[in-house]
Amino acid sequence: MTTEIRFSGFGGQGIIRLALISGKALALHADKFSTMTQSFGPEARGSACSSQLIFSDERILYPYITRPEILVSMSQEAYDKYETELRDDGILLIDSDLVRPRPVRAKIKSYSIPSTRFGEQLGNRIIANLVMLGFFTAITKITTPEVMKKALPGLVPGRFLDLNIKAFDKGFDYGIKILDEEKQK
Repeated sequence: MTTEIRFSGFGGQGIIRLALISGKALALHADKFSTMTQSFGPEARGSACSSQLIFSDERILYPYITRPEILVSMSQEAYDKYETELRDDGILLIDSDLVRPRPVRAKIKSYSIPSTRFGEQLGNRIIANLVMLGFFTAITKITTPEVMKKALPGLVPGRFLDLNIKAFDKGFDYGIKILDEEKQK
């Protein structure tokens, strides 16, 4: 089984870090193979950027995504640029503070979280990416939250590790709440 994921947003949001953390968690702590690539717009900060992650139970022979099953969009420009590449049966995760999506097409499952607002409430909007990572972990169930958090040391500044874990937990708890509400329907 191979899964393709695109994390997208604007430069400076920690989009590349989302794929690095996820790839490290899966490769080192979940016994999977993973590859990660990244791309930036013309400017490093402020323009659309993305990181692409592929993980599999087997060796990955081609490191680039073709039609991602999961798209995470944390900016409008990134959503507009990458949404059309998402598979018709894919999962779309957006930051509801920054993205206004079009009506969902095909059989795409769409979930939203105010990750930027949650980051601000926790003390710094820069941790919105970790809020989104927790949400991503809850919704997609690609691995456990414990496995994902094992990958944080070394990829987030040590003095902010506790804050990043708190942000991850906030996003994860929100994702579980959304899934529970979905089951109730």
